Amino acid sequence: MDNFGRLISEIRAELPRLELRENEQMRDHCSFKIGGAVRVMALPSSAEEAEKLCLSLRRSGVEPLIVGNGTNLLVTDSPLDRFVVKFSDKMGSVEKRGDNGVFALSGISLARLASFCAKASLTGLEFAHGIPGTLGGAVSMNAGAYGGEMKDVLRSADYLDENLKLCRKTSKELEMGYRHSVFSETGCVILGAEIELASGSEDAILTRMRELSEKRRASQPLDMPSAGSTFKRPEQGYAAALIDEAGLKGFAIGGAEVSQKHAGFVINRGNATFDEVLALIEHIQKTVYERTGISLEPEVKIIRG
Repeated sequence: MDNFGRLISEIRAELPRLELRENEQMRDHCSFKIGGAVRVMALPSSAEEAEKLCLSLRRSGVEPLIVGNGTNLLVTDSPLDRFVVKFSDKMGSVEKRGDNGVFALSGISLARLASFCAKASLTGLEFAHGIPGTLGGAVSMNAGAYGGEMKDVLRSADYLDENLKLCRKTSKELEMGYRHSVFSETGCVILGAEIELASGSEDAILTRMRELSEKRRASQPLDMPSAGSTFKRPEQGYAAALIDEAGLKGFAIGGAEVSQKHAGFVINRGNATFDEVLALIEHIQKTVYERTGISLEPEVKIIRG
């Protein structure tokens, strides 16, 4: 029995209800539809189960790869000898707290969370309804759209620090900026978060959510696999405009293409490989830099191995 085999046996004995999948294809868990098999994937269903799992992995000297819906990932096609912990909707319970507060575990999708808030007649999260990620990922990168950001509504986050100690920090302590928080460069594990909204009309909230969804469908290639906006917004200008002005809209390498609908998106137009997408990202960066002197930083998280 290999080391992973022993680890799996130990975890199954310690956490008998934990869902474990061996040799799971990451392409089935990433919106790019790219990625090879990982040795083990665990899908915890509660914060307590996630905490016990992380502690068990630490004792075994295993550093897990923590993922949510995989909407911001580009993963190698090669097999990954990694232990992946996926915070999915299984770990997505949500409850109202007080008049205007909502607490949810990190695996809940932003779409489901926004819908819950709408039914509770709480306004302020409409911007997040069309963002395809989970709450945990949204807090970590301070996700935003259409003038709204998570920092505008976040009250606090519960997480395991780098020593796997259970902690809570308020929004002000999380140093949230453009696509960044204190979690961005750490090994902390976000377990859940509380948001604070305002009272509103359910009909008005749902109308606003539909308006934003229609706007998103009209301007973004939502019918094609991608990881959303490929690059962060540079200090000078907008990534999509810089890419378009460089004549790269529609440019392709293999199955990877700069979307003709929105130049800020690299899409998988059919059987694109990790190497093709990576080569296209690097080509875009090189072309834009040579033309403007502006360096584009990927917003997509690249998992090479």
